[in-house]
Amino acid sequence: QAFASAARCGGIWFVQVVHYPLCAAVTGDAALRYSREHRRRTPWVVVPLMLVEFATAAWLAAAPPPEIGRGAALAGLGLVCLLGLSTGLVQMPLHSQLGRHGHDHATIGRLVGTNWCRTILWTARAVLAVWMLAGAR
Repeated sequence: QAFASAARCGGIWFVQVVHYPLCAAVTGDAALRYSREHRRRTPWVVVPLMLVEFATAAWLAAAPPPEIGRGAALAGLGLVCLLGLSTGLVQMPLHSQLGRHGHDHATIGRLVGTNWCRTILWTARAVLAVWMLAGAR
C-alpha cells in the first residue's frame, strides 16, 4: 500500500507540475493525437497502482492492525475513494473533452486547476500510508 500510494503521489506531482501544463503547448491536429495517446497509454501505468492501492486500503480497513487502528485505516480508504471519485467525475471527462476537441485553453486550465485537489489528496494519502507502515512495525 505504501509503495502504490507513494508511486501515485510522485506520479501526480509530475502530472501536475510538468505534464498537464505542457498540454497547453500542443496545438492543432497534434493536440488531438496527443490527447488520444495520453488516454490510451496512461491506464497501463496508473490502473495497476490504483487497484493495488484500493485493494490494500480496503483490506486494511476491514482488518486493521492494532498498531494502526481503524480510524487511520478508514481515513486511508476514504482518501482512496475521494481520489477515485475525482478521477472518474472530473479528470476523466476533461480528458475526454480534450480527446474530442483537441487544444482548448479553458479545458486545460480546468484540468490543471481541479487536479490540485488530487495532488493534495494523494500527498496526504502517501504520508498516511508511510505513517501506517512505520506504525505497523
